[in-house]
Order: sequence, then C-alpha cells, then structure tokens
Amino acid sequence: MVELPKYEEIAHTLRNRIKSEAYPAGSLLPKQIDLVKEFSVSRMTVQKALEILTLEGLILSKKGVGTTVLPHPFLTKDTSVLSYYEGLSMEMKKAKRKLESQIIEFNVEFPDETIQEKLHLTAEDPVYKIIRLRILEDKPFILEHTYMPIQSVPNLKKEVIESSIYQYIKNDLGIKITGAYRTIRADRSSEYDQTYLNCSENDPVLEIRQIAYQQDGTPIEYSRSRNRFDVRDYSYLDMKG
Repeated sequence: MVELPKYEEIAHTLRNRIKSEAYPAGSLLPKQIDLVKEFSVSRMTVQKALEILTLEGLILSKKGVGTTVLPHPFLTKDTSVLSYYEGLSMEMKKAKRKLESQIIEFNVEFPDETIQEKLHLTAEDPVYKIIRLRILEDKPFILEHTYMPIQSVPNLKKEVIESSIYQYIKNDLGIKITGAYRTIRADRSSEYDQTYLNCSENDPVLEIRQIAYQQDGTPIEYSRSRNRFDVRDYSYLDMKG
C-alpha cells in the first residue's frame, strides 16, 4: 500500500532474517555485492539499508572483516516497523510466516458519530464493520476492529476478509493507499481481548488506532488493532540530517 523507498524494504527484509535467526548473532551478513545481486539494486541502496540496521544496533561493519550480526535484545517479541505498512498479510508473506484470519463479525451498518468523524461520512453512509482475529503460526496474534465505507470498498466478500483486504483494495479495485495516521495507546483488556487473545482481566493491551487515506486524501479505513502486551512490539527509527 504505502510504497517505501527500496532501501527501507531491503532493511525490513534483512531485519526479519536477523529476527528469525536466518542470520544468527555472531554470523556475517552476505557481502554487499551479493545483496546488490539479490535485490537488483545499486550498491548505494544496499549501503543505506545497512546504515538503518546499524543505527538500530543490529549489525556492525568493520573494514576487512565484514558486517557482523549483533545480539538484538529489542527483537525478543514480534516487532513491526511503524514506518513500514503494506498490511499484515503482505508483511508476514514476505517473512514467510503462516498467517490466518478468523472472522468474528462481518456486518453492514450505519456509522455512529465517531466513525462518521474518522471516515468523513454522514449518518446515511453505510460502512462495513469487521472484527477479525489474526492468527500467526497457530497462535492468537492481533484482534482487529475495522470500519470501511462501502462506497469506497464495494463488493467486499468473506473470502477477502479471510485473506488480505489491502491486496483486494490494491489489486482488484486499483486503489492506492498513500498514507496513514496512527496513534498508539495502552488500554485495559476487554471481554473480546480476553476471549480471543487469551488475555487475563488485568492484562494491558497495546492498541494501534489508524486512519488510512487514498491518494485524494479520502479516508478509506478506520481500525483499532489490539495487541497482547507480551506478544508484539512496534519500532520507529527517527533519522535526522
């Protein structure tokens, strides 16, 4: 959806390989010339990707030695990069991880005042209300509460929701999502969280609220993603200068 610079995509791929221990701590990354061939990019693009991982403390380059993978204490849970977003299905497909979706609720309704405000709708504009559990490698991962205007995402079917809504929007509807506004907050677990994420009543939950926008600035999605506190992290790299 939101297309990243190539060097960020490469950094994301290498980060996942480090996280999955395809490149274990203490090992050497492939040589830059090999990464250039693998990703079909320039050497400068590879160098920029490696600079990101160096700033994150994941690798260390030494002349005459190569690039060593360092221990990575911040990647003890599943970590998603906030600046990287093509949808969870694509993220896990690239990481070669098994992701399934369980539909809990899929209805059409008229939006309340909150949804009207978030999606710039009137009370007469119908929306999809979707609640689905994302299951990663057979374990509850994220509980998503999503609202989408029917006029923007027509003909949404159950089989799409069970796979990738974002790929349907991109490939079937030809809609490009060019940005998203996100807020992150801690919350108490709800009954839904306790039922579907196996949280206890006193467990905190990490909630990501998101409004995704089309190219013309029209909101296409308002969602709340509920994450167990001990399952998923989010990271953000702030590069200045």
